[in-house]
Amino acid sequence: MSLEDTTLHLVCGKIAAGKSTLTRNLAKNPQTIVVSEDDWLARLYPEGVKSLADYVRCSRQLKDAMTGHLVALLRNGLSVVLDFPANRPDSRAWMRSLFEQAGCRHELHYLDVPDEVCMARLRLRNAEGQHEFHVSDEDFALITSHFIPPSPEEGFHVITHRP
Repeated sequence: MSLEDTTLHLVCGKIAAGKSTLTRNLAKNPQTIVVSEDDWLARLYPEGVKSLADYVRCSRQLKDAMTGHLVALLRNGLSVVLDFPANRPDSRAWMRSLFEQAGCRHELHYLDVPDEVCMARLRLRNAEGQHEFHVSDEDFALITSHFIPPSPEEGFHVITHRP
């Protein structure tokens, strides 16, 4: 795969919108891997992500540690599906720095899913106990209050997905 075919895939959507499911499907493409924030946070901080403040701190540390590695993967022609939430302009700015440093293409996949659908999926996910983190209704409301969908002014190549 040449660098012109290399793509950094980004995902944007509320909790339980289907971001991880989409990332698994995108990773079926040749020369493509998924890097999952939830997987890394669960392993690096097994007792340390109990609040939104903990998440922000640990996520920042993880991004700082992963930046060079992600850029190197992209520069070497491996497409990356970044299963980190691109849910705010500041997080998307970090993601932009990755594909700009690597000199590769990008796609921002925006999952435009209503809160009611996300809540139903979240409750099912919590009941099944298969996800790294349990998210309460209150946590969903708090985290969703910080969600900012991508705007055209940000200049991303956005692909919108709706249920």
